[in-house]
Amino acid sequence: MDRRTFLTGTGAVLFAAPLVARAQQAAKTPRIAVLGLTPSGPSLAEAFKRGLGELGYTDGRNVVIEFRDGGGRPEQLPQLAVDFAQPNVDVIFARGAGALSAVKQATSRIPIVAVDLESDPVAMGFVRTLAQPGGNITGVFLDLPELSGKQLQLLKEMIRSISRVAILGDQVLNAPQFQATEVAARTLAIQPQLLDLRASKDIDTALEAASQGRAGAVLLLSSPLVFNHREQIGSLAVKRRLPSVSMFVEFAEAGGLMAYGPSLREAFRRAGGYAGRILQGAKPAAMPVERPAKFELVINLKNGEGARPHDPAFAAEAGGSSD
Repeated sequence: MDRRTFLTGTGAVLFAAPLVARAQQAAKTPRIAVLGLTPSGPSLAEAFKRGLGELGYTDGRNVVIEFRDGGGRPEQLPQLAVDFAQPNVDVIFARGAGALSAVKQATSRIPIVAVDLESDPVAMGFVRTLAQPGGNITGVFLDLPELSGKQLQLLKEMIRSISRVAILGDQVLNAPQFQATEVAARTLAIQPQLLDLRASKDIDTALEAASQGRAGAVLLLSSPLVFNHREQIGSLAVKRRLPSVSMFVEFAEAGGLMAYGPSLREAFRRAGGYAGRILQGAKPAAMPVERPAKFELVINLKNGEGARPHDPAFAAEAGGSSD
C-alpha cells in the first residue's frame, strides 16, 4: 500500500466515525423511570402508558419504562431516586409526595413529572409558580385540602343523623386536610376523631379505635397508602359496620361506601402526556402545572345496607345513586 492509499483509507475511517456515533445516538431509545412508595396498580400504569401512546410512544417499542417502588417503606425512596438519576434516564415520573421529594433531592437536571394529590407545589418548593414552574418539575397537583370538608358534607347529607366521624390520615402528609376537615366538622356539628394512619400496620388499629370511639363513619384522607390498601380498608370498615368515604373512586369500587374526588386514572394519563411532550423536546420549566378538572362521585349501593344496618336513619338514607 502506498502512502496516498493509506491516507485516503484513514480519512475515510475518521470521517465515518462521527457518522456512526450520531447514528447510535439517534437510535437511542428514550427511558422513563417511574418511582412511587408502593407498587403502581395495573389500571394506573396503563393510564400513564395511554397518555404516552397519544403522543406516539409505546413501551418496549420506542420507549422503555422502568417501574420501581419503595415497598411501602419511605426510607427506601431516597436511594431508589439516586439510582434513577442517571445520564441514560430521560424523564422521571414521581408518584406521590414522598417519591417527588426524593427525586427532587436526587437531581436538578433530569425532567420530573409528578402526580401529587397532597402537596402545595409552590409552598413545598417544587415549582416557582403554577403557570411557570421554572425548574425541572411539572405535572398534576391537586392541592385542595378543603375537598375533605366536602366529603364530610356529602357524608352528612347521606347520613343526616351522624354526629361523630373518625378522620384517618398521615398527620404530617395530610396536615392541611386535617385542618380543613376540622373546620368543616364544626360547621356540620360533627365531632371529629383524629387518627394517625402512616403504615399498613396501622390500618386495623385505627379502624378498631374508630369503632371503640363509637364513630358513625370513617373519612380517609388521601395518600398512596389508602389507595393501595383500599380493599383491606373497605373490607375491615364493613366488618366493623363503619360507613367509609375516600377521595378515590377505586375505594368505592373496592368496598367503601362513597368516594368523591378527582379521577386518578385521568391524572396518570395526563402525566403520561407530559412525559411524552418532554421526550419531544418540551421543557418542564415552561409547562404549567395542571389541576384536576374532572371530579367523580361514586356511591357503592351494595355497601349501603351492610355498613350499619341497625341505624334506621342510615338504612333510610343509604339508597342513593352513583355518578
